[in-house]
Amino acid sequence: MKVLVCDPISEKGVALLNEAPGVQVDVRLKLTEDQLCELVPEYHGIVVRSETKITRRVLEHAAQLKVVGRAGVGVDNIDVEAATLLGVVVVNTPDGNTIAAAEHTMGMMLALARHIPQADQSLRQGQWNRSKYMGVELRNKTMGIIGLGKIGSEVAKRCKAFGMNVLAYDPYVPQEIAKRAGVELMNLETVLKESDFITVHMPLTKETKYMISGPQFAMMKDGVRILNVARGGIIDENALYDAIVNKKVAGAALDVYEKEPQTQSPLFTLPEVVATPHLGASTEEAQVNVAIDVVKEIIRVLNGEPVQNAVNIPFIKPELLGVVRPYMELTEKLGKLAGHLARGPVDDIEIKYLGDIAALDLSSLTNTFLKGLLRPFLHEAVNYVNAPLVAKQRGIKVREIKSTQTEDYTNQICVTIKGNGTWQRSIAGTVFKKNELRILRIDDFSLDIQPTGHLLIIKHTDKPKMIGQVGMILGDYDINIASMQVDRKEIGGHAMMILPIDQQINAEVMEKIKNLDGIIEASYVAL
Repeated sequence: MKVLVCDPISEKGVALLNEAPGVQVDVRLKLTEDQLCELVPEYHGIVVRSETKITRRVLEHAAQLKVVGRAGVGVDNIDVEAATLLGVVVVNTPDGNTIAAAEHTMGMMLALARHIPQADQSLRQGQWNRSKYMGVELRNKTMGIIGLGKIGSEVAKRCKAFGMNVLAYDPYVPQEIAKRAGVELMNLETVLKESDFITVHMPLTKETKYMISGPQFAMMKDGVRILNVARGGIIDENALYDAIVNKKVAGAALDVYEKEPQTQSPLFTLPEVVATPHLGASTEEAQVNVAIDVVKEIIRVLNGEPVQNAVNIPFIKPELLGVVRPYMELTEKLGKLAGHLARGPVDDIEIKYLGDIAALDLSSLTNTFLKGLLRPFLHEAVNYVNAPLVAKQRGIKVREIKSTQTEDYTNQICVTIKGNGTWQRSIAGTVFKKNELRILRIDDFSLDIQPTGHLLIIKHTDKPKMIGQVGMILGDYDINIASMQVDRKEIGGHAMMILPIDQQINAEVMEKIKNLDGIIEASYVAL
């Protein structure tokens, strides 16, 4: 496996890559998009920070690429949608620079409140202007935090230590977590109206682009102070400039910008602005942490192991992996079996998780089912990463239903697929002790099958000689039957036989079986 390091990372991270068995590392910095497109076909992994852009064009040239790792939090320099569609895992390091970014935010806030950079520059120019640089205290002021994730939470702790009242807006954080941190969760409008200082801590997305612009500045208190140590583009820089010039905003502390590197901006001409060149994560400790974290994730992906910080596949906590892993195997086989039983294009999927497992995050199982269902028809184009996106692009509706109640087994997964409003098939399975997988039901027929090897699944009329005729055909082609199960609902009605066999069945054999009188349908699947 070959890994390309495109931006400077700590030598400890590069050393860890070099120590990984079977991994070859190349460090090539400041590559243009054209150069990347030329080099990338031979690589399986790429490491970047914020400088190199992994565009759709680059990804489309990356025939062997499995993973792109960002040594940092934001992934706005990576086309995640294109990576997902192409089955490339994108990982980041959300924890490695948390403290560095939080501390830089506090430093910027103090510099903003007490005019420290301006006073320093004035003194160096031979001026002693104490009255000009009158500041404000943080104590008893209200800090508004927009985005109460890891960094926002650390900022909140430090603001509380300064005696500040902390309000926060984050639609994805429960009230209980905010209360434990001593933070009041409010709607965005309230945070904007009531805060003396406002800091943003969220990724740059379509939803957060220009989240703070003219209308939002109009809601704020006169004399509010603004901080951005997150991502450029969350705050509209032109609107911020106007708000400062018009004295609505008393000052701003900025570490990130809409275009980087940024050395010339109208904002830099304003004495009320404190600016640094994207230093939020620039501590020795943070750079070591993010380099080691991203390298560990890349090695996990290359080794086919679950990852903790993928932004485009579900995360499975290490302590849950042992519980979930056998169900991942089961759902993939349920998906594959469902694909073979489908009577046409699938447009609706319902997955029921019943029993104790229903209390867990099972999005990884749904991804795995979709991979099992779609991959036999789309081949290598479908994997764990892009299966949900591929399903969505094909207009397939996917629903998860969870219930801790189940009648027969501790845990059970039931899947129903439908097509064109004219047909549906259902399959149920479970995992016994010692991680033994079982298929329990196909449609209305009760079974107990191990989903391994080669299976012949036949729905037929319940009448004499049906099983014998199928057995004769298999025998004529020297195909051994390992075991057999049959279920029926009523005498003379429909029945289903499942035959685990020792080898693959070719089209000629299947055609003969399908042509037998009384055969309703027959499917062969290799599991």
